Amino acid sequence: MPHQIKRDKYFWTIALQTVCVNIFLGSFGPAQPLLRADQGTSLTIAGLHGTALGVASIAAGFANPHLAHRFGRSRTGWMGLGFFAVGLTLFVASPPVLITIIAALITGFGTSITINNSLTSINNHYGKMAPIAITQANGIASAGYVIGTLAVGTIATNYRDFWRLGMLLALPLVAFLYFVMRDKSPEVYVPSEHGPQNGKLSGTFWIAWIGFVACISSEFATSFWAAALVLDRTAASPAFSTLVIAALGTGMGIGRWYWGRILKVWHLDTQLQFIIAVQFAGFTALWFSHNIYISFFSLLVIGLGISSQFALASLRLIGLSENRPDLAIGKSSLAAGIAIGGAPFLLGVLGDSFGISRAYIMVPILIVIAYLVVQFVPSHVEEKIEL
Repeated sequence: MPHQIKRDKYFWTIALQTVCVNIFLGSFGPAQPLLRADQGTSLTIAGLHGTALGVASIAAGFANPHLAHRFGRSRTGWMGLGFFAVGLTLFVASPPVLITIIAALITGFGTSITINNSLTSINNHYGKMAPIAITQANGIASAGYVIGTLAVGTIATNYRDFWRLGMLLALPLVAFLYFVMRDKSPEVYVPSEHGPQNGKLSGTFWIAWIGFVACISSEFATSFWAAALVLDRTAASPAFSTLVIAALGTGMGIGRWYWGRILKVWHLDTQLQFIIAVQFAGFTALWFSHNIYISFFSLLVIGLGISSQFALASLRLIGLSENRPDLAIGKSSLAAGIAIGGAPFLLGVLGDSFGISRAYIMVPILIVIAYLVVQFVPSHVEEKIEL
């Protein structure tokens, strides 16, 4: 089978939906030093914004199978993008910390619903070519991550008080997709007579689920507080340390676009282990770095490492779900919620107690856990999906 996919209008619509939410994700973590300075909060209180994203992802995990069953994946994805637009507008317009936390909750719910249905939609649309299609769609989504990071960092550098406006770049794209790219033909969708996907999942699935939690925890702990670590280690300004995090998004984009082609001869589990090892190497260099340029390169390598972990780990869960992809993705959203809500907050608490540098030791522990789960709990997805 060829290792190329047809990137049709359907592909680009789904991919650009994820670009929208990645503009927010790319600007959200690196903006934490700016937000904390504006609101005068501790690392722990600032970490509650990440907790709000985590709670939202958990809620989306429970809601997704029911929404997908009731409305279909396509319509549910558009609903998620609507929640995202409302929450993002509220986040930018409301400075008080309580309101920004609530706004993060709404935005996070929409983000998770959008991402969940993008995965299942592409998986269904491309079948055996889904691994390549998903990683390439995620590669395109990384453009949004980098745009969000650079927009906020550039505005903060030149117009300190207006940095939040960089997040609003996502809204025109949302409008364009809905009014121009959306398929406006009448959609005929009949909910399954068996109801939402449910049932008991295997013990192997849940062990792989723990590995998924570790993958996402290490990703968000890094992206959420890496700017603070660079600021602490290199004495860079908050605005400049935010710009440096663009290297993380750049690495993610490069990895998502090319790893599928470079590593295609390996089994999916082996691919995941390799990029986890790349992440570990990049993190080691970052943790020991006191130089802004070494930190920049290290974040680029970390981005290469975490780039496809979400997609590959999600495909492992789908492969272990006994043909229940919506249920598997719902459970993955629960895992992501625990990771997104727990890891940045715990890192913030440890940072207040021991300093951000020592607190970051939790990240390599998570990386090792993720690697060992893949090593000792193979998914055998390659037997079901031809890479």
